Amino acid sequence: MIDLHRLRHNPYNGLYTFSCHLAEYLLLNCAADEQLTYYLPKEKFGLFGDKPKYVPHKRWHKIFQTGTGQYDVWHLTTGISQYRPFNKKTKVVYTIHDMNFLVEEGGNSKYNKRSLKLMQRNVNQASHIIGISEHALNFAAKHLDFGFTPSSVIYNGSSVAEFPGFDRPDYKPARPFLFSLGLVQPRKNLHVLPALLVGNEYELVVAGLNNFDYKDKIIEEAKRYGVEERVKLVGPVDEQNKYWYFKNCEAFMFPSFAEGFGVPPLEAMHFGKPVFLSRFMSLPEIGGNAAYYFDDFEPETMRNCFEKSLHDYKTNNRIESIKQHAALFSWHTTAKKYLDVYRKVLAS
Repeated sequence: MIDLHRLRHNPYNGLYTFSCHLAEYLLLNCAADEQLTYYLPKEKFGLFGDKPKYVPHKRWHKIFQTGTGQYDVWHLTTGISQYRPFNKKTKVVYTIHDMNFLVEEGGNSKYNKRSLKLMQRNVNQASHIIGISEHALNFAAKHLDFGFTPSSVIYNGSSVAEFPGFDRPDYKPARPFLFSLGLVQPRKNLHVLPALLVGNEYELVVAGLNNFDYKDKIIEEAKRYGVEERVKLVGPVDEQNKYWYFKNCEAFMFPSFAEGFGVPPLEAMHFGKPVFLSRFMSLPEIGGNAAYYFDDFEPETMRNCFEKSLHDYKTNNRIESIKQHAALFSWHTTAKKYLDVYRKVLAS
């Protein structure tokens, strides 16, 4: 049983994307005698063809669900999940993506205690714990008691749908542009980016769900530096638009301070683009030597880093090495590693 209940949430969320890709590539790599069952909203039945079985997600299943003993393995695919098998026979694989709530909600002790309690319950039921990065696993181990439960790291994959010849994005910049992609929330730290537009003619295009108050802070910073006309928050984008922005941007910017993994930087690297990350959380682990890093977010320091790094990128022809780094993160590899874990817990 693979828990895909996150498919009831907005499709611009990273867990939604993770669920879709994992479900797709598990089917491509499982053995003929391995039966996958997908637990997801009823309106999503058939999304992955007729090979898997489908079980409808119900909110009351967090209290009780009958028939969970029929599954040999149950994969809890999200950290704060309340859906689980209600028997001791079924073995549980538990994926922890991040514990960003401890960073974002530092002052919300009630919420944090409740979330930690739920995650600890999942850990206690798990036969194997997986982190999507070394950082994610190590950070979780500091706040949860893993006991003697085996754990390992399985990196997410990265894939980009390509649309050769597509040249009609919903918003087409009038000048060279920097690109960023993700939910427009405080942990993404996007308000530090308008300062990079001082002294040049770049635009900044930020794609992602932006119905949060935080977008006002980005606009406020843009006005502060007199670059508001060159900062564009274009909202959620489809795969064609995303492809165009990645393919045509001058650089990709991802200054987040709370990430368990970080897929968008790898998507930009697929096109050989220079990628600028913060040095926080998992990002140095994922970006490796193929990315450039902001050591702090002082405007002058960031501008110096940006200019020197772009010079390095252009003079040292980094395109191919960046593409090679992105290619290390394959969904086929990810799915095969998850299937190996399912098999190991079955044999244990």
